[in-house]
Amino acid sequence: MTKNVDAQVDDLIDRFVELLWLRQSVSQHTSSAYRTDLRMFQRFLQDQQRTYLPDISVTEIEDYLLYRRQQQYSPRSSARFISALKKFFQFARTELGMQIDPTANLQRPKQPAAIPHSLTETDVLELLAAPNTELPVELRDRAMLEVLYATGLRVTELVQLSLQQLSMQQELVRVVGKGDKERLVPLGEDALEWLQLYLRQARPAIHANGGEWVFITNRGGPLSRQAFWYRIKIYAQRANIHTHLSPHTLRHAFATHLLNHGADLRVLQMLLGHSDLSTTQIYTHVARERLQQLHSTHHPRA
Repeated sequence: MTKNVDAQVDDLIDRFVELLWLRQSVSQHTSSAYRTDLRMFQRFLQDQQRTYLPDISVTEIEDYLLYRRQQQYSPRSSARFISALKKFFQFARTELGMQIDPTANLQRPKQPAAIPHSLTETDVLELLAAPNTELPVELRDRAMLEVLYATGLRVTELVQLSLQQLSMQQELVRVVGKGDKERLVPLGEDALEWLQLYLRQARPAIHANGGEWVFITNRGGPLSRQAFWYRIKIYAQRANIHTHLSPHTLRHAFATHLLNHGADLRVLQMLLGHSDLSTTQIYTHVARERLQQLHSTHHPRA
């Protein structure tokens, strides 16, 4: 392959990336990654003495994907390469008048399910104890953390809870989740006690007329998802917790710890409000890890 052809391909890739940035508002980071992916593929073709990039067939693409697997590129990285290649050929068909698109039936590799970050049971106890419950706002936060860990609610579900959704006598909360689907979730004794203490002492002190919302700000409205996430980070710092946190960390801890203590996956599905069991199965890694730890600790030949 001549240097002239290489220069032509480099120029075509540069114009493609520039067009992405100008017309499709693709970020500079993604544009740069696309350029790198396409040039790596071009070098592979050159090393294999194959045809230059705009003339490739499905065979060359499949060979390159096999090469990437052998080189242990991640499925996520290969999925990005395929995305870049598909967009490139959409551009090339217009730019070069190509009739055939070799990427038309190309499927992105299946992404492995992301393992959610969680906290140890000790971490959770320290996080729950972090608020200064002598202060009304922090008593509210303690109640919110307790309810979140006891029920596995999504943060959005928690901050949007209304008083009508609580049944103190039955120790249940009626949750309106995704798709307006309702589910009943037990509160548990500890969460119920903190919730009652907050409603009796802190809520009237925060605002005299809090309306229908359970957890309110000093303006009487509901706490925002972002504001509560900010509060969690404050308490994590106080508790000296340095592991990765997300707004759903306590939801993941709820699911993880239930499985650790023998909960059934179907029950967990109902409590979390997942419409499909496959979504809940992400937590089965917890059970496997737990078994491995028990085996390692207790088996004489582990």
